[in-house]
Amino acid sequence: MGILEVSTYLYESTMAMINEKGILREAKCTEELIAMRDSLEVLGGKWKLMILRFLTNRTDHVIHFNKMEREIEGISAKMLSKELKDLETNLLISRNIQETRPVTIAYAITEYGKTVLPVTEMLVQWGLNHREKIISSIQP
Repeated sequence: MGILEVSTYLYESTMAMINEKGILREAKCTEELIAMRDSLEVLGGKWKLMILRFLTNRTDHVIHFNKMEREIEGISAKMLSKELKDLETNLLISRNIQETRPVTIAYAITEYGKTVLPVTEMLVQWGLNHREKIISSIQP
């Protein structure tokens, strides 16, 4: 099953859970909205999902801070440092000190971090579709 099929399956199964008797039910404040808020606390912002996606696509490489700073366009060193600390605190990435001279630190996505991959894939697909829709809406 390819990534697109997985994304489609996840979307359809999620929508099936939301759809009850043909009517979209209101989110239960006490459970779903709190869970969404918790998720956004961990994954929200401009950079966290991009960092996770970056690390996911490079699992066969050792990824250092400088490489991420160079290749994730627009992120500052200060912001990258903050986001990496947050992701590590939430067990989504690992930080491994390598005994080199000078000392280097390698980052990798954890098994738990990989549980976010369906979310990032759905966002990528939605973003591609949205971009196409907007472009087609402004063209005559």
